[in-house]
Amino acid sequence: MLHIPHLTVFLLAALVLLLTPGPAVLYIIARSLDQGRLAGLVSVLSIEVGNFCHVLFAAFGLSLLLASSPLAFAVVKYLGAAYLVSLGLRRFFGRGTVPGEVHVERQGLGRIFAQGVVVAVFNPKTALFFFTFLPQFVDPQAGSMPRQLLTLGSLFVGMALCTDSLYALLASSAGGWLKRNPVFLKAERTVVGSVYIGLGLAAALAKI
Repeated sequence: MLHIPHLTVFLLAALVLLLTPGPAVLYIIARSLDQGRLAGLVSVLSIEVGNFCHVLFAAFGLSLLLASSPLAFAVVKYLGAAYLVSLGLRRFFGRGTVPGEVHVERQGLGRIFAQGVVVAVFNPKTALFFFTFLPQFVDPQAGSMPRQLLTLGSLFVGMALCTDSLYALLASSAGGWLKRNPVFLKAERTVVGSVYIGLGLAAALAKI
């Protein structure tokens, strides 16, 4: 069992971090604006599945490889960056909506889910975050460390599911209004593509 003081501090720290928008939140917002509420919520679920993979990595020591091996870090970093940039380029050069239309070309929910998992899994900063953040709240006297890490990581992912869903709902609601604005209809493709490319560049510049 986790000691209550440790758990309280962890929950407060996690809440502060989750309420500060990061790359995953920007991805969810972009997807929600692009395709609406359901696509945004599917993106949330996929991001949290990817995040839970990092929890497993941290619990069983795989994140240590990323933190200690420049080559492993570089491979994961650049694979994730390339994938994000490719999403942005496809958005730039794909068929976009024209002024006066309210329909936006959509991707299947299965593909959206797969993309979100890939974005989360290939984000080395997320792996390093879980590896450095979670152990601060582990008590060696409280039993199995992997079990404690899994518990803390699961709590974090559960909280992220709630906060990220709120971002998706807010963004999709705003998107419904924006899609009736002719100026937004012209700029949407550029804005969403820029977000994806920006996330890819941020991942490429990540350092240990």
